[in-house]
Amino acid sequence: MTETGSHAPDAPLEPGAMARRRFLGCALAFGVAGPILVACSSSDGAAGSSGGGGDTSPAAGASLVAAADVPVGGGVALTDVKIVVTQPTEGQFKAFSAVCTHQGATIDKVEGGDMVCPLHGSRFSIKDGSVDNGPATNPLPEIAVKVQGGNVVKA
Repeated sequence: MTETGSHAPDAPLEPGAMARRRFLGCALAFGVAGPILVACSSSDGAAGSSGGGGDTSPAAGASLVAAADVPVGGGVALTDVKIVVTQPTEGQFKAFSAVCTHQGATIDKVEGGDMVCPLHGSRFSIKDGSVDNGPATNPLPEIAVKVQGGNVVKA
């Protein structure tokens, strides 16, 4: 015997009861788990993701590095914001994504006129981001910068 409005365990469900239960179950799960997943997700929306892809770069106008700290014919890898700032010739500053186009590792050094990926050794030109040595086959995307008040800033 059942009370009014309750459901006996072996009795068939009334129409719509399963849909309501599924909805309430999902609402409860996402009401509790949703904020946790959002808090644990990266800026690109992938929960727990640590790979490249998220945009960690500063906003336009943000200072990246002091111009005096970028060597002529070399560059500085800013691994925290995943940008490499270079100075191919005196007074000419360029910036590129530090996310290797091969497998997404962060480029962490500049040597011999190239930005170098530590994962498989891909090398990219400090002049235009083109591939000087693979396995990468695509160039690094350029990021617009300018010098302002002695600093290289994102344009």
